[in-house]
Amino acid sequence: MNQAAKSILMVRPAHFGFDPSTAKTNSFQQDEGAEKQHYIQHLALEEFNGAISHLRSYGIHVIDINDTEYPRKPNAVFPNNWVSFHDKGKVIIYPMLAENRRWERRLDLLDQLIDEGIIVREIIDISLYEEENKFLESTGSVVLDYQHHLAYACLSSRTDRTVLDKMCEILNYEPVLFEAHNKVGVPIYHTNVLMCIADHYAVVCAESIHEEQRFDVIQVLETTGHQVIEITMDQMYAFAGNMLEVVNQEGKSHLVMSQTAHDSLTSLQIEHLANFSELITVKIPTIEKYGGGSVRCMMCKLG
Repeated sequence: MNQAAKSILMVRPAHFGFDPSTAKTNSFQQDEGAEKQHYIQHLALEEFNGAISHLRSYGIHVIDINDTEYPRKPNAVFPNNWVSFHDKGKVIIYPMLAENRRWERRLDLLDQLIDEGIIVREIIDISLYEEENKFLESTGSVVLDYQHHLAYACLSSRTDRTVLDKMCEILNYEPVLFEAHNKVGVPIYHTNVLMCIADHYAVVCAESIHEEQRFDVIQVLETTGHQVIEITMDQMYAFAGNMLEVVNQEGKSHLVMSQTAHDSLTSLQIEHLANFSELITVKIPTIEKYGGGSVRCMMCKLG
């Protein structure tokens, strides 16, 4: 499976808003003004539609599917947390910490993808780990190196070692496990907030990784041929680690990030990234503020 995404799934939100149940473990969410639910949904929908139009203008293949009205799912705009797609039509369904996020798992959505030409031959559901209070939230919890069969993951309440091992067994991957913390020492909830792995480079907030493990993680990245571009903790808070490499229909590499992330980068970092990929920036401040995730979380890699 290629490292860069050739096609992506995005789910149009029906009831986006601040979710107190996920905020307990996601320090990136903000609740200021959260009571204005209808206005927040309106802004989020505008941002979502604008992001899709912008991506398609670069020739990126995007399949957009509408969220269902009921039950209300404030985080449905982040489909990369409950499902992942792999070679030969293999699909994995994951255990999720928040109960209302489990409602996002939709087999009808998979049917719609099949209608769009996406191959689904085998569905492996490991969500039963929820009964043991063990969770792994797909490519939010795990950042995959598809070329070298490595699964990078920082432990948190949403990323359990046992479930990670199960996923690696299914995919024949090796785990690269570590601990990472935010500014106040709280475990970072998802690995894709601090790390992006592209074909030839990796963006990493090394200072968030436990000091005794930092060198080992960087060494694995470099050994597998990635140029490591480090970001600071402040840049991570601006979602500069939450990026995804995609290729358009002509095979040209692009790196998708939010405007917030782009604005946080130095000119030298931008120059380094632009040596590998053309940068695409999308404006999603409402989704970032209340959802605590950025554009990578909105894009589920289909192939």
